[in-house]
Amino acid sequence: MAETPDSPDDGEGGTRGRIRPPTIYDVARAAGVAASTVSRAFSRPGRVNAETADRIRTIAAELGYRTNYLARALPTGRTSMLALVTSDVTNPFYAEIIRGAEAAAAEEDYSILLIDAQEDDRIERRNIERAVPSVEGIVLASTRMSDSAIRVIAKQRPTVVLNRDIADVSSIVTDNPHGARLAVDHLAGLGHRTVAYLAGPESSWVDGMRWRGLREAAATGLRIQRSGPVPPTVAGGAQAVEEILRGGAGAVVAYNDQVAIGLMRGLQAAGVRVPDDISVIGFDDIFVSDLVQPGLTTVAAPLRAEGHIAVRDVLRLINGAAVRGDQPKTLPVKLITRHSTAPPRGSRRKKG
Repeated sequence: MAETPDSPDDGEGGTRGRIRPPTIYDVARAAGVAASTVSRAFSRPGRVNAETADRIRTIAAELGYRTNYLARALPTGRTSMLALVTSDVTNPFYAEIIRGAEAAAAEEDYSILLIDAQEDDRIERRNIERAVPSVEGIVLASTRMSDSAIRVIAKQRPTVVLNRDIADVSSIVTDNPHGARLAVDHLAGLGHRTVAYLAGPESSWVDGMRWRGLREAAATGLRIQRSGPVPPTVAGGAQAVEEILRGGAGAVVAYNDQVAIGLMRGLQAAGVRVPDDISVIGFDDIFVSDLVQPGLTTVAAPLRAEGHIAVRDVLRLINGAAVRGDQPKTLPVKLITRHSTAPPRGSRRKKG
């Protein structure tokens, strides 16, 4: 059988019959230039004539040539890659953060390496250590690692932390105290006097901030009680139904929207009506919050902006900007009122 043109006779190499990917030398030969010119056309286009660079890129695309970014990075240390670490990639909370991060990275011709920590600080740290040689910077989104572990990573690569305030590390948070105040004021305005907070992971910095904010906001006369902690998932919310009912609160503020949605589903399965019997508020305004029945009242965070700003900040650190670790960058929140909250049953007046 005759060989195909793409199947070189390799003698003793053992690759006869395989399709060999095009190399920089193939592009150079087709373009009639030196291999070093092809290299510069991709790595330093400003040092190659614009017409020549366009021709090289066109020929490379026709041949199916792809730049090996890791090989190119060996002499320079520049990989054009950033790591984005999420505590649980299946959590819809991260969808908009990832979108924002991807958009900001693409603007600067960077790629994102997505790491899923699976809500386990050991997995998180292990995967980051593996990624460090391949990336120029790291964005930690809702990390579960200790402060000391985060500082160790920040010494290895420029690092920005989302949803947590770490001294000496660039941090971005949402205004959790104001968000708690919005939730409490909304429920108090409806006439509620006892509110339960359904807590998330104990290792979550955000959980602590939301609990503290709710207690401070409730100093105006509302009684606030704590339930949980539960996993920050729909299943976590559903498992808290009995505890919430035992507590007797007429309203619940959940750690996040997933927990709130799970709680609502569990309450409805138990014959408890939302909001007729219990009002429920979440945090974050993930996209499904407006799809469930009833629609979830929630404290909305600018998730896409978080991801975008985090990548812009880590790129500034890569390019020599000083770390701003004294005060976190705080992004605003707002209350989105839907149909999961209503006045307590005993305070409703009959119409007519």
